[in-house]
Order: sequence, then structure tokens, then C-alpha cells
Amino acid sequence: MNQKREDVRNVAIIAHVDHGKTTLVDELLKQSGVFRENQDVADRVMDSNDIERERGITILSKNTAVMYKGTKINIIDTPGHADFGGEVERVLKMVNGVILVVDAFEGPMPQTKFVLRKALELQLPVIVCVNKIDRPEARPIAVVDEVLELFMDLDANDEQLDCPFVFASAKTGSATLNLTVKNKDMKPLFDTIVDYIPAPEGDPEAGTQLLISTIDYNEYVGRIGVGKVDNGTISEGQEVVIVNHHEPEKQKRVKVSKLYEFDGLSKIPVKTASIGSIVAISGITDIHIGDTLCSPENPQPIPFQKISEPTIAMHFIVNDSPFAGQEGKFVTSRHIRDRLFRELNTDVSLHVEETDTTESFKVSGRGELHLSVLIENMRREGYEFAVSKAEVLYKTDEHGKKLEPMEIAYIDVPEAFSGSVIEKLSQRKGELINMGAANGGYTRLEFNIPSRGLIGYRGEFMTDTKGNGIMNTAFAGYGPYKGEIQYRKQGSLIAFETGESITYGLFNAQERGTLFIGPGEKVYAGMVIGQNGRGEDIEVNVCKKKQLTNTRSSSADEALRLTPPKILSLEQALDFIETDELLEVTPKNLRIRKKILDPTKRKRANMNRNS
Repeated sequence: MNQKREDVRNVAIIAHVDHGKTTLVDELLKQSGVFRENQDVADRVMDSNDIERERGITILSKNTAVMYKGTKINIIDTPGHADFGGEVERVLKMVNGVILVVDAFEGPMPQTKFVLRKALELQLPVIVCVNKIDRPEARPIAVVDEVLELFMDLDANDEQLDCPFVFASAKTGSATLNLTVKNKDMKPLFDTIVDYIPAPEGDPEAGTQLLISTIDYNEYVGRIGVGKVDNGTISEGQEVVIVNHHEPEKQKRVKVSKLYEFDGLSKIPVKTASIGSIVAISGITDIHIGDTLCSPENPQPIPFQKISEPTIAMHFIVNDSPFAGQEGKFVTSRHIRDRLFRELNTDVSLHVEETDTTESFKVSGRGELHLSVLIENMRREGYEFAVSKAEVLYKTDEHGKKLEPMEIAYIDVPEAFSGSVIEKLSQRKGELINMGAANGGYTRLEFNIPSRGLIGYRGEFMTDTKGNGIMNTAFAGYGPYKGEIQYRKQGSLIAFETGESITYGLFNAQERGTLFIGPGEKVYAGMVIGQNGRGEDIEVNVCKKKQLTNTRSSSADEALRLTPPKILSLEQALDFIETDELLEVTPKNLRIRKKILDPTKRKRANMNRNS
């Protein structure tokens, strides 16, 4: 017999990146008394990882729980970026409703559409929270209309259209149901959650059924599966069978060694949990997302969405440059292999394959951001390695036609720049499918474009729009191959010899293009130290000293003026490298280099390639 469990609510917070959902969760935690009065709490406490804090983005979904008037509210904070969309789909299987957070000035954005579509497809009730109403340029009433329009665009049914709107300022910790009524706390939002989000239901008497929706990893206990109890109860020490909807032959008996529930930001050990509870389970070594834990008597898997396939790949290679091993702590192929395979414990959208050489591993992910976050994490942990240019993963259809991953790019730019953006993306095989006005005098452009057409474009886009453009992308499935794309128009400036860069040598080199290094930096032959203004690669000698003669000239040439070098960020460097180049990544430096360092061998390889 199905029953409702009234003392629990399970809700996910979904939103476009940067609309304030993590800050909102902070406030809900503070106001429900999770922290002691005098406890010092970090801002955006849910973004626990350094990169999440610096970039202000959420990468992994997080679980937390608060008590409000005797009801336990399990809250799951989800990522907003399309690259981490795989996370969102699975998390929604655990909840009975969502809070859609929308910025009171920006209104619904591409990612809002992406996450909302997923929620509506799963028939989940939605509470719309219009956040940042304290912004001076906020326009909450207009945003409500835009959200309702978005619901209609996504074919929401009448029930879904009749959703409650809550107006909030997560920053000041207040929410209200009526803009004319000022309020000092989040109570209206708490009340709306309890009243509007359905209580979880299931059959407490049936056999155990629990779908694992996310995986956590901990050095001490290994893999931890997180999921919601759909039917029956689960207890510590219980014997269960693992089955999987997509792998019918899978059946494995295991034992639940430890069981936890969430409370605030911590996990609390519990002896048993019943329907509707979101629990974490440790002690099962090879537990995977999508596995269902069942009672042995009648193992029935719960269907779930297949995890999205990776669309982009790059090779992670042992560093073999002349400076190899000088700056990293972990440099061998075994170190790199162990670290990449450990990443698979928590990141399900990632694939790691061994290649025919032990020095190189093929790593595939959902997009450039996905892979660059992994690279950045590894270099901070002391790893040193090289990576190749990102390439997209092709497929073939049943007729043997080549297919490639396509994306929809949503671009907001000031009108003056829209022409150059359209021109650039058309060259990269992008197809303009929509054009209209956006907020604040901006033009909204929508392109259907191959994923490879976007590789290396972000940096150019920022330059072309003088930093004023906003670009968001969403994966749009595979489409027919669109033909060759002409990428970088400029060549590289390559260091001619190993040594230290000197002002005199750099001064002569800067006439040729843009430099990436300043004086006093260690360079080696074959390292890329700048971008040529023209299409071909040129070797330059940046270690060259001026020949001294008996007669010193006036002090004019002592003060050689160097243009400040362009220091590339990790993303810019990944965008810049060509197929015959690598990016050397160490905890201290990012260096671009040619795959073949020796100039004679390099010329020979080029001639063979072009012949």
C-alpha cells in the first residue's frame, strides 16, 4: 500500500549559473538554526571545492537538510553549467519538486530553460523564486511574465503553470509572497515548500528499493552511494542485491555496512531509514550511479536516464619537456593514471581510456569547461603533465554517415558587436537560428553550431565584444558532419634555444607578434613564447644578448620598451594550442610547446603532412 510520509520534503534547487541558488541555500541553512548563533560560517558554504569558490560556480550537486516546524527538508543544490548537466538529470530523480531560482534583473536564461525542461518532463511541481529583488535595476514583475512564457514554450500543463512565485533576496536573507509586503526572513519560502511540494510516497511494507543518484568518495570509506528510499526500509547491516535498469544481467549480493542521513552540512549515522529518506551508504565497493539496491526476494530495478555521453576528448601525457620533473610532485605515468581513474569515482560523465603507449591517456568529457576543471584540480594537487588540443568525438549512423556533436549557443551582445560575432560563427559552421532583443539594449543571437566550432572561440569572443558579451551553450545531440573548419589564423612564435629570456631578444621578437612571456623566464627550444601576427610559425631567439662594442652608444637603447606580455589563463591556453602543440601543465607554470621540439624533425614532419 502506498503511503505518504508527511514529515519529509525532498526538493532540488535549479537555476542558471550565477542566479544565486547557492547563496539561497546558505540562508535557508542559517535560518533553520543549523549553525550555532556565534558560529563563523563561510559564504556559499555549499561550494566546498576551491575552484567552485573562485569561479563562483557549482560543479557537483550537494546534499543538505534542514528542519522546519517538525518537517525535514532535504535540499539538493545542483550545478547550472551545461557541462555538468549530467548531474542535474540524475539529481531530479531523488526529489518530489524543484525551486527554480531566477535573477530579478536577468530573467530566465538558457540554462534556466535547460534545467526547467528536465523538471517538467519528470512532472515535478515547481516553485519559482525570483531572487536578487534588492538589485537596483531589478524588474521582478516583468520577470514573472518571462518565466510564465518560458513555461508555455516548454508545453507545461495547467497545473505546472499554476505555480507559486516567491520573491527573495538571498543576500539579505528575506523572502515575500507579495512585493508590497516587506519581510525580514525566509519563512514564506519555507512555508511554500512545505505546502506545495508533495510529500514523498512509497510502500513502507514492500521490499527495499533505492536508486543511487549520486556518488561521493572519501579516502577512508571509499565510494559512498547517495539516493532516496523509494519503497520499504533500508537498515545498517542489511543484505541487498544490486540491479541496474540498463544492465539486465547485473545481480550482485552486497551488505550495507554504514547508513547515514543528512543533517545540515553533516552526515549522521542512522540504523534504519524508510520511504522518502535521502541516505548515503558506504561499504559497497563497486556501487555506481543508476544502480538500484533491492531486497533479495524480488529485485526490481528503477528506470533512470542514461548518463549523457562525452562529446570532447584530449590526451593527458607524461611531461617530457626539458624542464620535466622540476616543478611537480607527481610526474610518472603511474601517478597520472591513478589520479585519472580515481576521478571516475565521482565524475560519471568522464571516460578515461589507456592508449597504445603507457605515457598517454585519452580523457573524454562533456565540454572544455568540464576537462579544464579537472586539469586545474590536478595541477593544484601537485601533478605535472602535458595535454593535447581538445578534439570532438565523432559517431557514424546506420548508413555510415559521419555525425558530430552539435550545440546551441545563446549569445547576448551589445548591438554594435553582433555583426562580427555572426561573421565569426558562420566561418565556424554556425547557423543563426534566431535573433531578437535581450535586456539592457543587448541583442540575443541563437546559433546551431558544431561543438568543434566553439573550441578556441571563447577568448576571441571576449576580444571581439570588448568583454561585454555573454555566451551560454547547451548540448543539442549529434548531427551530420559539417565539413572542415579553418581555425587559428595566426602562427606561433617559437623559442630557438634553451636559456633565459632577455629584454633585448624579446624586444626584437615583439615586432613579430604578441609575446606570452616577459624577461627573466626560463625557455627551451621548441617552446611557444608568443603568437605570430601572420599565418606561419617562426623561430625567434629571445635569449640573445646585445653584442658589446668599444664605443657604447648613448643610453637610449638601454631603455628598450617592452609591451607587457599576454599571460594566458588555462582556458585561453587550451583554446590557443594547435594540433601539433601541447600544453605543459605544472603546479607553477603553463607552457605551450611544439610536440616535436627539434626544428629539423619538425620541418620534416610538416613536409610529410602537407605532401
